[in-house]
Amino acid sequence: MTIELGHLALILAFVIAAAQAGIGFAFWRGNEMAQRFVKHAALLQFGLVGLSFAALVQAFMSDDFSLRLAVQHSNSLQPMLYKFTSAWGNHEGSMLLFVLTLTLFGSAVAAFGRNLPNELRTLVLANQGLMVAAFSAFVIFTSNPFWRLDPAPLDGTELNPILQDIGLAMHPPLLYLGYVGFSICFSFAVAALISGRIDAAWARWVRPWTLASWAFLTLGIAMGSYWAYYELGWGGWWFWDPVENASFMPWLAGTALLHSAVVMEKRNALKIWTIFLAIVTFSLSLLGTFLVRSGILTSVHAFASDPTRGTVILAMLAALIGGAFTLFALRASSLRHGGLFAPISREGALILNNVFLAAATTGVLIGTLYPLVLEALTGARITVGAPFFNLTFGALMVPLLLLIPFGPFLAWKRGDLVAVGQRLIAAIVVTLVLVLLVFAFLGFPVTLAPIGLGIGIWVMVGAIAEIADRIAAGRVAPRQSWARLKGLPRTAWSTAIAHFGVGVSVIGIVCATAYQTEIVTSMRAGETIEISGYLVTYQGETQVDGPNFTAERGSFAIRSPWDGVREVTSERRIYPVSGTPTTEAGIRTYGLSQMYVQFGERFGSDGRVVRLWHKPFVLLIWLGTLFMAGAGFLSLTERRLRIGAPAVARNRTKPVEARP
Repeated sequence: MTIELGHLALILAFVIAAAQAGIGFAFWRGNEMAQRFVKHAALLQFGLVGLSFAALVQAFMSDDFSLRLAVQHSNSLQPMLYKFTSAWGNHEGSMLLFVLTLTLFGSAVAAFGRNLPNELRTLVLANQGLMVAAFSAFVIFTSNPFWRLDPAPLDGTELNPILQDIGLAMHPPLLYLGYVGFSICFSFAVAALISGRIDAAWARWVRPWTLASWAFLTLGIAMGSYWAYYELGWGGWWFWDPVENASFMPWLAGTALLHSAVVMEKRNALKIWTIFLAIVTFSLSLLGTFLVRSGILTSVHAFASDPTRGTVILAMLAALIGGAFTLFALRASSLRHGGLFAPISREGALILNNVFLAAATTGVLIGTLYPLVLEALTGARITVGAPFFNLTFGALMVPLLLLIPFGPFLAWKRGDLVAVGQRLIAAIVVTLVLVLLVFAFLGFPVTLAPIGLGIGIWVMVGAIAEIADRIAAGRVAPRQSWARLKGLPRTAWSTAIAHFGVGVSVIGIVCATAYQTEIVTSMRAGETIEISGYLVTYQGETQVDGPNFTAERGSFAIRSPWDGVREVTSERRIYPVSGTPTTEAGIRTYGLSQMYVQFGERFGSDGRVVRLWHKPFVLLIWLGTLFMAGAGFLSLTERRLRIGAPAVARNRTKPVEARP
């Protein structure tokens, strides 16, 4: 009965979303009854889709194997956590989660957008309703998660063992909150084009949604990267997998949108570019949805292999994206240009930043789609691998990273590059000293790696210099600097922290890529091997029975030069229900570095193939992303950036002088 209620709730949500879209677009101007209906419809949708998703989750967690989806992707022996995550570890469930996320953001606009102009809010919710109607119809008619089986089997075939990990409980929801969240920016862009209201106030309203989506997407990508790193057993944190790229492209475009919205809010400029980026960012999110579910990709990230459903999604994308770009083409020429500014200015720096980000997004897009288009047109199969992406992306990121510290020091409208250089002289000196120390420590090698470390250091020092300049450190008394530090707005802190996080991640990427050590060898119990100053001893193996798997567990003792002996285990698992083997890597952390151990195949009668990696400062990769995401959330706590929130009126009453 619960399943039927969930199915009915989804159908009702579809009907209400269709009505919301139709009434909203037809009566958005001046019709208070229609405006109230659209607002309440958005809230009701979220409740109905939430009920539908809860019914699906309940079926998985209660082992209801009359549900076809539970039979295909769950098993009674699975731990409860993985029964829960099985609800979206498949195509049908993930699409229902997609719809739930759409309704979540629509209901957030309805609930927290009270200070938005009624007409603008109505148009935003109407467009959001249109997307909810389209994707809920897709779920109902092509990807129904509520099909029953009669008779019901006694048990299911279990979730893909690779996905039976805590990472799946966090990665997809975070990712959806990110790139599905950009749907609100898309809806704001469509609403602006229809109403003709595109000004600094619009940028202020759309910026918090961009920040929230970008921050969630940053966390989602980071979580997915770390999950692949420890779960897949190959020791890599990024492979330029097409599905990885599908989430990375909206992040790049969203970063550009975030900077463009700042210019529009501050200077009422870059209107066309900001609207364009809002459309492009969500379009790339929808492209990722198509790639994952079309069946044209082979990836551990792919959810479906049904070309028919892929064709339906492609048609929906063509309608939504094509309609938005058609509207943009018709209305863009009527947009008035904002304030003028010199090439050397804060605006100019942000434009240059966006040019590099747009070029990087285009490069990743071409590398991802070219093999697919070529195969579709000619039947030829080629692979565009990491060398292309590393070279293309790296070449665009180097000048961008070098320019990042200069941007915050430039004045709006017209800047002085010489004056900026003078204000950054201390940061330049500190960076050069640190880079020379790095080169000396490494023995002055003739490689690009120390230069990459220098670039990361430069970005980090530049972020610190930005805060130091804001508080006039060294130019005023320490007490005054401290007072200024306490009075800095959170947006200033968030900008510096985000840039600092970029530098941290760059250093982690360079260290983990250029200075890692890898050994593949065979070991017998009691044998010891040295790697990067660590002594790794293979202690033997044991048989382990898990809740729904059996495993061969290898035990290792790692002696570090400064931390004594610590043990680590690595497993080779077999899941009897599906017969799927997996590898569970053993990871031991030393500060910001890690020893990575993979327990491999048998070698001879009593030996094992063992793969060892020493990854120096690898944790900096994900620590930097935490800085970036945290900066986004910190910025959202500033009242000025909340949707439609007016500035707090300050009490200007003259203080009463104390009497002697």
